Amino acid sequence: MQPKPFWADGALLCIAFVWGSTFVLVQGAIATLPPFAFLAIRFGLACITLWLVLGWRGQLRDALESRYLKAGTFLGLWLFMGYALQTFSLLYTTSGKSGFLTGLSVVMIPVLSFFLLGIRPKVNAWSGVVLAVIGLYLLALADFSQINRGDLLAILCAAGFGLQVAYTAKYAPRADALPLVTIQVTGVAVASLLLSIVFEPWNEILRSQPWLNPGLWGAVLVTSFLATVLAYLGQTYFQRYTSPTRVALIFAMEPVFAACTDYWWLGVTLTGWNLLGCVLIFLGMVLAELPGKIVDHRREGNTCAQKPSES
Repeated sequence: MQPKPFWADGALLCIAFVWGSTFVLVQGAIATLPPFAFLAIRFGLACITLWLVLGWRGQLRDALESRYLKAGTFLGLWLFMGYALQTFSLLYTTSGKSGFLTGLSVVMIPVLSFFLLGIRPKVNAWSGVVLAVIGLYLLALADFSQINRGDLLAILCAAGFGLQVAYTAKYAPRADALPLVTIQVTGVAVASLLLSIVFEPWNEILRSQPWLNPGLWGAVLVTSFLATVLAYLGQTYFQRYTSPTRVALIFAMEPVFAACTDYWWLGVTLTGWNLLGCVLIFLGMVLAELPGKIVDHRREGNTCAQKPSES
């Protein structure tokens, strides 16, 4: 039995919670290891796990089919673009500005979905997007009196994440989530390793001192299995039962969960403006859940070939 959109949205909200609550773990991890080296380990461990599961389920051949190789690599490209540019943006701009500009994917996703897939969002979904963007700004309270290269990188990062969500809506409905995610995660792992070798002292991975920190082990395990394997399998599976715009608004809750985690675990103070921003993001998400008509102009050919059961 297929899950109802309500349950699909609930599952995606849980994924946003996992991503938001792991920010504090990732911050601690990249203070010990270079960022791309950490991403290479995170996605590398997830990649190995997914390939083992594929072998256990007898689906290795499925993952090596051209349709999965093409679609998974394509999605992995945009996902890696998001992670890479977000990391580089933090070298030139503040975390508040980077977080807000990255969150602009909530606007880009419905626009991209319309032009790429022909999906016209509901009117109340657009209203939810406006509320969410205002909420993201109040949550970040960033100073935009000057725009620097880090800000531009963060905008491109938002485009990367936005394209990953939009194209997942294209490929997921008629694809098996496991091989599609496996190829996607493999692509991110390989690209992260290459970037680490080129730009970072990647041999820090081989030193024993960083691994004496139990916090690093916790960050690697949680982000690899919960925030990567389960999260991206869940996104790919459940996104087929909802609209890209609703996915964007649900994922806009990620910085809200991150702020709440900072408050509970690190004692970071939330101002009245921050709290208002959290409320507006939540209201934007709820507004998108209200009944309304979605006009879908997608053609039959805009999917990842056909279901495995049909091949």
